[in-house]
Amino acid sequence: MRMVKEILGQSVVVEAFCFDASRRCHTHQNNNKKHKISMFPSFSCSSILLPIVKRRTTFDDLISSNKSLHDGGGVTLTISASVTIKNSKEFMAMMLHYFDSFSHNTTGGDRGIIMQLVSTQIDPTTMEGKLSKRAVLDWTRELLFNGGGDSERSTHKVEFEIDSNFGFPGAITVTNKYDKEIFLETISIEGGFVEFSCNSWVQPEKVHPDKRIFFTNKACLPCDTAEGVKELRKEELRQKRGDGNGMRKVMSDRVYDYDVYNDLGNLDKGIQHVRPILGTKQHPNPRRCRTGRPPVITNEKYESCVNAFMETYVPRDEVFEGVRKEALDVERVKGVTRNLIPFIRTYITKCGVFKELLEIKNIYKRRHQVDAMNHTNEENGTLSIDVNKLFQDSFEEYFKFSTPHIISGNGGCCITDEELGRQALAGVNPLSIKRLQTFPPVSDLDPSMYGPQESALKAEHIISHLDGMSVQQAIVEKKLFILDYHDAYMPFLKGINAQEDRKAYATRTILYLTRMGTLKPIAIELSLPEGEHQQQQSKQVLTPPLDATSYWLWQLAKAHVCSNDAGVHQLVHHWLRTHACMEPFIIAAHRQMSVTHPIFKLLKPHMKYTLQINALARKALINGGGIIESDFSTGRYSTEIVSAAYKDWWRFDMEALPADLIRRGLAEPDRAQPLGIKLTIEDYPYANDGLLIWFALERMVRTYVNYYYHNGLMVRSDTELQGWYNEVINVGHGDHAHATWWPTLATPRDLISVLTTLIWIASVQHSAVNFGQYPLGGYVPMRPPLVKKLLPKEGDPEYKEFLEDPEGFLCSSLPNMFQTTKFLAVLNILSQHPEDEEYIGQRRDLSDWIGDPKIIEAFYDFSIELKRIEKEIEKRNKDQILRNRCGAGIPPYELLIASSGPGVTCRGVPNSIST
Repeated sequence: MRMVKEILGQSVVVEAFCFDASRRCHTHQNNNKKHKISMFPSFSCSSILLPIVKRRTTFDDLISSNKSLHDGGGVTLTISASVTIKNSKEFMAMMLHYFDSFSHNTTGGDRGIIMQLVSTQIDPTTMEGKLSKRAVLDWTRELLFNGGGDSERSTHKVEFEIDSNFGFPGAITVTNKYDKEIFLETISIEGGFVEFSCNSWVQPEKVHPDKRIFFTNKACLPCDTAEGVKELRKEELRQKRGDGNGMRKVMSDRVYDYDVYNDLGNLDKGIQHVRPILGTKQHPNPRRCRTGRPPVITNEKYESCVNAFMETYVPRDEVFEGVRKEALDVERVKGVTRNLIPFIRTYITKCGVFKELLEIKNIYKRRHQVDAMNHTNEENGTLSIDVNKLFQDSFEEYFKFSTPHIISGNGGCCITDEELGRQALAGVNPLSIKRLQTFPPVSDLDPSMYGPQESALKAEHIISHLDGMSVQQAIVEKKLFILDYHDAYMPFLKGINAQEDRKAYATRTILYLTRMGTLKPIAIELSLPEGEHQQQQSKQVLTPPLDATSYWLWQLAKAHVCSNDAGVHQLVHHWLRTHACMEPFIIAAHRQMSVTHPIFKLLKPHMKYTLQINALARKALINGGGIIESDFSTGRYSTEIVSAAYKDWWRFDMEALPADLIRRGLAEPDRAQPLGIKLTIEDYPYANDGLLIWFALERMVRTYVNYYYHNGLMVRSDTELQGWYNEVINVGHGDHAHATWWPTLATPRDLISVLTTLIWIASVQHSAVNFGQYPLGGYVPMRPPLVKKLLPKEGDPEYKEFLEDPEGFLCSSLPNMFQTTKFLAVLNILSQHPEDEEYIGQRRDLSDWIGDPKIIEAFYDFSIELKRIEKEIEKRNKDQILRNRCGAGIPPYELLIASSGPGVTCRGVPNSIST
């Protein structure tokens, strides 16, 4: 049991109760006096990992022993419930105010939490679910008579009166008569015989007059919904659906609706602040959660943007709370303070441009400071401490950044050829590398707009690096790979290079798979739009250096490659493929599937906080003038690059890990392999570790789906499930509504594939591209987000400067001190795990499946398998044959290890996209 608790994140309940609706508790009324009989219904008991617990006394036994009461023909009974509330500071302040007024007026007034049980059975007089009498929970009386209220949460007792033929409770309605919202955690009937896991904010009735509806924890398909709660199931969904109208109330509404990305710019500030609307025919894009903010003054098509002092709307239960919000606020403040000195040096003293690589290293904390803090007096051998120096060093160290892992193997210099190849397989972006299948590579862009499709790469550029093979032989032997950013950047290069201090190429890098299983770059093609720079060729090819001059040109070329890679990683693989593309699935789930639906319950932890983090990203990350525009070469064209990738490249059916690897030529189906797939590069850490998790996840999802859906008819006739998937395709991803590649959803096998892919994206894939951002990308000479200069050419004014000081020229091409520290502060925040992180394999609440031991067993097996995979990854990281994850100065690949502590750890796979 202890192991189960550790792995699943909670204690597993031993008994699973199935209530028998034909056996009820009765209370006898005699001479107008009610006699309460504790509610102990008949149940079946199943054991989870433990021997079966001894059977308890049944209702029949209880009633038989109280025949005198039963024979009297009683009609009502009283049952007790425990209600657990999370005590927010704002609500407790209100309660203290009520306490003061209650002390002077003991009548209490019309306030409290009004609750009413709803039966699974129909009342023949109303043709709706049978209702209990209203129960009232009023804190003011408890504060007056019992005191208290200082704890994080509080539990309160209430009593419900029901008829003897009430039936089994299926739902409960809640009305908040107070002036402030409350966070309702759980309602437990008769010590746990019926459980409602609410975990939701309930707004005051004067703000939202509709009663809140909560259902018992039991997962239930629409076709199995009891008659008494069928309409409530529909009503609960109606409350959460928007109709495309009205402004949403921040920190209050819980409406899920769609909108286009029309809030990224600020037209009222001028034409230079306009950004394209994403989600149109010209700029396709997934939809976002609608806020309903008023339009800008000058054009009603654009929604007014939020500023730093405004909160953007997300449904109330999606908002960051507690330690997660506090941790984010702390990191924001830390980021601001770390940028104070760089800002002063860059914009006030005008000395923010780096002159040498050592200056860049100085923004990181020193690993050994003892010698800087004290020294031994040579004359008498005593230890002396320079207090002034100690204070100065400590002050400066506070503002510095932790040393990222990426520096270890390079000594703080430029990125080595070996490290560039290794990063493509085990870095923060392992999703761009492809096997080269055509040489020279060919563009898919329109040649009438973007020049010849043919590459400038020739056989003579690479033949000497192929260990005696011809180019065609190397292709056949699957030895050649490519990082191809040509088509992603070329359509936008004229605009990018017209920006101040931004210069970029559309790059292609050819890599060779060595005998040691590592990748080595053997040629880099740098392309510009034709005619953009008269002194620059539109295409040039560089190969590994032979002398000092070619060495530094090669370093500059690799800087441009890494800058391209950083942009595509952040915009396409991180933002688009995980954050943006998941949002419509989440919105549709809340609009179309009841919280009681088993698929909603399965997906719930994988949807948590994603809408909130995406809203923050639209406010500060991908918006006009935001972090990406300020810190990346793509600048104001960033969102257009996202839209182009969504239009021409993104496909949901290719987001499954095996499909993605096969699409990129990095794997092929092979039944002889243990996992049924053979990797082209045997030592590909992201794929090696990812496949272990993928198939473990798929097994768990298969067990889950097959438990609820026994055939295709059940899948096709599930109105909520089909409504969800259809809305995702036709509304949330409406710009791809007519694409033929959408998977069908007609069989349990189809559903298993869709759900496995969604959970993979939300957890594993996002972790692979997110939590290594600072540790593996936090050193700008090796992974610059932007480059300010093109390669110098003989005859250029800068060429002499380059020859005299090539290192200084490289440093001046990189972000300045303030840009660098601002960029690092953001990466540090994005790479953080909060203390309350919930990792894949953990489910803190298994009460939804208390009567379904097979489901709990599937979750348990999945958790055990993840622990085994963690051990396997640790073993691989110590295998010296695997040179992409083990060796001198090479950090172990831990991004797909499921567990992690808080902070920047470069490991850990949370359940959802929440950072």
